[in-house]
Amino acid sequence: MRKPYVILIGSASGIGKSTVASELAKELGIKHLIETDFIREIVRGVIGPEYAPALHRSSFDAYVTIKDKERFKGNSAGLISAGFEEHASFVIPAIEKVIKRAVEDYDDVVIEGVHLLPGLLDIEKFRADASIHFFILTADENTHKERFVKRAMEIKRGGKHLEYFKENRIINDYLVKEASQHGVPIINNQDMSCTLKRMLTMIREICKVVLFKHSVNELEIETDIILDKYGGRIVDVSYFLPGFGEPLKRKVNVYDPKEAKNFIKRLDKNPKRKKDLEDLYNLSDNVHSHKICAPDEESLERMINELGENGLLFKKED
Repeated sequence: MRKPYVILIGSASGIGKSTVASELAKELGIKHLIETDFIREIVRGVIGPEYAPALHRSSFDAYVTIKDKERFKGNSAGLISAGFEEHASFVIPAIEKVIKRAVEDYDDVVIEGVHLLPGLLDIEKFRADASIHFFILTADENTHKERFVKRAMEIKRGGKHLEYFKENRIINDYLVKEASQHGVPIINNQDMSCTLKRMLTMIREICKVVLFKHSVNELEIETDIILDKYGGRIVDVSYFLPGFGEPLKRKVNVYDPKEAKNFIKRLDKNPKRKKDLEDLYNLSDNVHSHKICAPDEESLERMINELGENGLLFKKED
C-alpha cells in the first residue's frame, strides 16, 4: 500500500509557491492544502508577544526584535536571516504536529509557506511512514520582484509591504543556502509548467535505467532533451570499463537545466578536466548508463524515443 504523500513547498514571499502548491495538489488529487501562515496564527494565539516578539512580526521584519543586534553590525543580511529563523522556529513544532496527524490519519497533504526552513524542520522522523518530499522554490531577482509587487497588490498589501522586497530577497537567498546544505531540492520557478514537471519527476519516481552511447560533446543534447524538454531527471551514471567485472558507478542527481549547462560550460573552459572525462568515455567505448526519470509514463516513453532518434542510445548492433 502506498504511503501518504507529505509535500512541503517553501520559498520567500512572491516566488509563486501558493500557485505551484495549488496546481500540484490538483494534479495529485490531494485535498488537504495548508498554508503555514494559518499555522502561525494559531501559534500566535497560544504564545503571546511578550514571550515571542519575533513570532508576532512578519517573517521579513522579525529582525527588529533581535536583542543583540550589535553582533550583526555591518551584516544586515545576517541580521535579517537571524530574525527570520527565530520567527520560523516558533512555527516549526506546530508544522511537525500537522505532519504527524496527517501521517497517522493516512491523509495526503501539501504544506506551503515561508516557515519551511531546511535544517529546522525534521522530516527524517516521518520518512518511514510517509512519502515525504521537501522543495525550496526560487527565481531570479527580476522575476521575484515582479511577482512580489503583483502579489502585494492582489492581497491589498501595497505601500509599506512593498518596501520589504530587499528583506524578502535576503530570505530567498537564505532558504536556498540552507536547502543546499541540507540536501533539499531547489527548484527554479521561472515557469510554472516546468516547475510542476520537475517536482512530479521527483515525487512519482517514474524511472528507467537506460544504456547510452555518445561522446562528451553530445552531453548537451542529452541534457536538453531530458531536463529542458521533458522536465526529467538524471540519476547516477555507470561506466562499463574493459577488464572490470562491475561497472564504475558515480552518484549524480541532476534535475536543473541551468546546473547542467553550467557543468558543460565549466568543461569547455577546463580542457584538462574535459579530456579526463573524454578518456573515461573512450575507455568504455562511450557506453554508459543512467537512471532517467520523468513526470509521467508517457513523457518517459517519449523522452527515450527522442534520445534514440538523436542517436544517443546504445544499440546491440553497436
